[in-house]
Parts: sequence; C-alpha cells; structure tokens
Amino acid sequence: MPRDLERSLQEFASAHNFLGQKGALCVALVITRAAIEQGLPLDPGKLVTKAKGQVLGLGKSGVQKVLSDHKVTKILAAEGGRTSRGSLGNMQDYVAFLNKQSATSGFNLSAVEKWWVARVRDFFDASPIKLKVDAGSSLKACLTGIFDEAKRRQAENHGSTVVGAVMQHLVGAKLETLYPDQEIMHSGYSVADAPTGRSGDFEIGDCVIHVTTAPSKLLLLKCQENLDKGLRPLVISNAAGAQMAETLADELQISKRVEALDITQFLVANVLEWTSFNGSKRRATLEELIVRYNRIIADCETDPSLKIAVA
Repeated sequence: MPRDLERSLQEFASAHNFLGQKGALCVALVITRAAIEQGLPLDPGKLVTKAKGQVLGLGKSGVQKVLSDHKVTKILAAEGGRTSRGSLGNMQDYVAFLNKQSATSGFNLSAVEKWWVARVRDFFDASPIKLKVDAGSSLKACLTGIFDEAKRRQAENHGSTVVGAVMQHLVGAKLETLYPDQEIMHSGYSVADAPTGRSGDFEIGDCVIHVTTAPSKLLLLKCQENLDKGLRPLVISNAAGAQMAETLADELQISKRVEALDITQFLVANVLEWTSFNGSKRRATLEELIVRYNRIIADCETDPSLKIAVA
C-alpha cells in the first residue's frame, strides 16, 4: 500500500474514532466492499435501508463475509454493527473519505480493505483489562481498579457497554466458583432476557440475579414478576445503583422482598472466605476467578478486550 494512502486511512480512522470500535469497523468493511463491487463515487443516499434507519447491507453476514475472504473466522459483532447508533454517520463520513481519495494517485480499494481487516485483527488482539494485585492494597481496591478501567474504556467508546459486561461475567465466574457441581448458564451481555425465556441474568435455586449498571423501574417491575412466580430477586450493581434499586423497590412497596447489593462487596466477601482470610492465598484465588471469567468472555462475547489479565 502506498504510504500516502496508509497515512490518509490512519488519519481518517483516528479523527473519526473508527479504531477499536466494533460498529465503526463493521461499517468500514461493508462500505469498502460496496465500493469494490459498485465502484466510486458512492452515493450515501443509496446506502441506507428503505426505513432510512440503518446502513444498507450492514449486518453480521455481510461483515463476516468480508472477514472470511481474508481468513478471519472470529465474529466481530453479533449484529454486525447494525445496532450501533452512530453507524449512519460513520457511513456518511467514510463514503466522503473514499470518494475524495479515489481521485488520488495510487488509490486501491483492495489495499484499503486489507488495511481495515488488519485493524480488525488489531481489535481482536487488544490489550485486556488489568487487575493489579498489590500486597498492600485491599481486595476492594484491587477489584475497584477493574471497574475504573472498564469505565475509562467505555467513556472512550461511546455507546459501548464495557462496565455492564465486566460486571455480569464476574458475577457468573463467582457463581461457577461457588457452585462447581451446578451448570451456570451464561449469555452475552447484550442478550435480552425475554427472547431466551430467562427470568434474569442468572438463576440459582429460587433466586434470580439481575446484574445492571443502572437499575430502572422496568427492572424492578421485572423483580415484581419474579416475586409473583415465587422467585427471590437479587439486584447486583455498583454502590449508587444498589441504592437506586432499593429506592425504586420502596416505591413499588417490595423493598422488604428484594435484595440489592454492591458488586464490589458481593465479590470481596467471597474472595475473603475462599482465601480463609489468608493474604498469601489472595493472588491465586483471584487468578482462579479470572480464569473462569476469561473463559466466559471467550464463549459469550465477541470483544476479547473484555478479558482481564492479573498483573
């Protein structure tokens, strides 16, 4: 690839926040392939669905077709970027870039497509979240570090759900550790309960666990449905979220029947018990928890940067 073209692609991708974002990468792959098949210039008005709400051809099958042509088999996004709120804007910006670049010397769409595929490979190789286990730090501080890093990454990728995914799968990993003889059902963070027939994110005995970053009245109404079915709802969130859940439960007059816990304390209590309150066992215990968590991420999510590395 000519250096000028590579530099232009890098500048565009950085300026428009395409790098490291699944939805934007999906748009780049699908639109580049459309340019190869249809030729340039492209008309952005003809690259939207009839309902004008989504990018034409943007979906899992279209994205994976491009990737498979380059021997990439990992799933980039379950919806292929279709549900990303910024996809239309990304498409329009990228079409304008391609149309302008098509007049430059050395422009080659096949090379452009290979460049974007390389960026997808970079995405799959993204650095995991770091869990720093310092001898002088409390378990709460160690685990809070995970959530702080997740918040930072989420802020850098508008529309992403890093914090919620990390919370849900850490809870799942804890349940696996607590109940090794039971089959704990896991699902992707973006998978809704209703289509799968689930009462919540996890079901253990007669307890239904809901993991959320921001409890809503709709969630507490679902807790009320759980109660009506003879189930016991447990809401796990951050400290502010747990307080919000209690307030909402009080408004529905079910506060005495719904548990709401801060996830950090929820995890710390068990880790202390697993280590028999012996600090020398803390690192090994956390590593076991993270091994389970990373396996869940590999099975249920398409974003490998959600994995955690113990430092």
